[in-house]
Amino acid sequence: MNFYDKLRVKPGKKVDVRKIDTSETCGWNDREKLDARLEENAKRMLELQYRIYAENRQSLLIVLQAMDAGGKDGTINHVLYAMNPQGCRSQSFKVPTPLEASHDFLWRVHAAAPKNGEIVIFNRSHYESVLVEKVHGFISGKRLQQRYDFINSFEEILHSNRTTILKFFLHISKEEQLKRFGERLDDEEKHWKISESDYTEREYWDDYMEAFNEALNRCSTKHAPWFVIPSDHKSFRNLAVSEIIVEAMERMAPKLPAPTIDVAQIRELYYQDANAKKSAKKKK
Repeated sequence: MNFYDKLRVKPGKKVDVRKIDTSETCGWNDREKLDARLEENAKRMLELQYRIYAENRQSLLIVLQAMDAGGKDGTINHVLYAMNPQGCRSQSFKVPTPLEASHDFLWRVHAAAPKNGEIVIFNRSHYESVLVEKVHGFISGKRLQQRYDFINSFEEILHSNRTTILKFFLHISKEEQLKRFGERLDDEEKHWKISESDYTEREYWDDYMEAFNEALNRCSTKHAPWFVIPSDHKSFRNLAVSEIIVEAMERMAPKLPAPTIDVAQIRELYYQDANAKKSAKKKK
């Protein structure tokens, strides 16, 4: 199955996330086969990342958005763990600092964008400015519409600089969210993740779904597509995200750079040195 095409929000076609089954698994119900495929994808991602890093010409931006407990951290831990940290980093966006707030809303985001040869994961992103701020009435009307346009222009700039962009909405049901909140309450090691806003924000669930609909429909473009990932089942979520990332990285077709030295000459020197050491050992 081609997850890239099946789960992509196609430009010009409206999507309503409220009508998408968050428990969908696309027939991947055999956990053993799923885990095996996920491991294959992890190995392939590492191979392709090595080429992207060595080529030092392209970059990859992975955007993760979700409701609270939607699985952003879990996706990073179980899908992107295979990446070499030398060429991959995760960037989170919290409440803007006074310095960040004194600039336009994309200032801090652009500064965190990937450089050549790098893969960057945004754990939440510039879309918070048209999700949280929209839901709570901090922005509306003409200013809100401008932000969609600014976001599209920003992502087009990144794309023109050879950055491949993948944006994932990890879509869970309201019931699944409550279940995961309960699991956090039962696990002392996860108590630090609990906040009062987790529960108060549930009152705005329908407003958030409307906000996601508008963001996805306004900002899913050919060069910066959105993907809606059914995420009630964590294992399927991980598989779907990994499949899409691998396909995108293969489309990037990164190539190893040509050597900067005469390999034949270096090889000859290597064997001369190795043979000399063997001879010295025999004489002893």
